[in-house]
Amino acid sequence: MKFEVTILGSSSATPVYNRNPTAQLLNCNEKFYLIDCGEGTQQQLIRFGIKANKIDFVFISHLHGDHYFGLIGLLSSLHLNGRIKPMKIFGPPALEEILALQFQHSETVIRYPIEFVATQADKPVQIFENADLTVETIILNHRIPCTGFKFVQKKRLRKLIIERLEADRVPVEYYPLLKRGADLDLPDGSTLLNADYTTDSERPRTYCYCSDTLMDERYFESIKGADLLYHEATFLQDMLERANQTHHTTALQAGQVAIATGAVKLLIGHFSSRYKALPPLLDEARTVFENTELALEGNTYSVP
Repeated sequence: MKFEVTILGSSSATPVYNRNPTAQLLNCNEKFYLIDCGEGTQQQLIRFGIKANKIDFVFISHLHGDHYFGLIGLLSSLHLNGRIKPMKIFGPPALEEILALQFQHSETVIRYPIEFVATQADKPVQIFENADLTVETIILNHRIPCTGFKFVQKKRLRKLIIERLEADRVPVEYYPLLKRGADLDLPDGSTLLNADYTTDSERPRTYCYCSDTLMDERYFESIKGADLLYHEATFLQDMLERANQTHHTTALQAGQVAIATGAVKLLIGHFSSRYKALPPLLDEARTVFENTELALEGNTYSVP
C-alpha cells in the first residue's frame, strides 16, 4: 500500500528563493492528507502536478501564518472550481473563527461542506480514523499552542495466494474468511489451513510530523519508533540561543531526537531564510543520525 509524503514547502517564517512556507501532502492508499498549508501551497500543487481536489483532509499544526496562510486561498479555489464533496479540517479552535470571518467579509458561501475538528494542545489524543490509518496529535513546545500529527497505518488483511486457491479449487466464498486469518473446517471433514493459502500483509508503518518546537522530551513518547520522522530543523547548532528564543530546534537537536526516539529515518525541514544552501544542516544532523534527508520541495519520500 502506498504510504509516502511529498514536500510542498520547507521554509520557515517567510518564503525565500526556491523555498515556500511549510506544507506537505501525505498519500496513504491514494487518499490525500494535507499537512499545514503555508502561503503558495496552491501554486506548489500545480507545479508538482497534484490535483487539489484529491485532498479531503487538512491538518493545521498551529496559527503562525507560515503554516496556514495558504488555506483560505485553497478552500476558495476549490469552491470556484466546483467542488461539492466534503472537506475535513483539523486545527486549533481559533482557526474555525478565522475561516468564518474571511468568508463572511468576502461574502463567500462555500458550496461544499466543511467539517471542522478543533485540536487541543494539552495532551495527545486520536483525532481521526478511517479504514487505512489513525491520526493522533503530538503535543509540541512552541510559542503558541502547537500540535504535530502521528499517522499510523492499519494492519491490512492477509494476502491470498490465488494460484494455490485456484489449483485446489477452493470456493471463492471462503476467500474473505481466509483473508481474515481463519482456518476453515469443511463439511467433508477436511481443513483449509490459512497458512497454506495466504501470506501476511505488510507491516503497518508510522509517519510522525513535528512542526515548530523546542526539543522537549515530553513529546518523545508520542513519536517513539517512527518509521519516518519529520522534524523541524530551523537553525544550525551555532544559532542555539536564537533557536531557544524562538522555540525552534537545531539540525543537531533533530538528529538527537531521532536517536532518542528510535526513528528509522529522519526528514528535516522548516529551514530559516538565512540559509541559502542547505547541505550544512544535513551534515550537522548526520553527525548524530546518519539516516537523515533534507525535506526538499517536490521530492516524495516513502515511509520505509
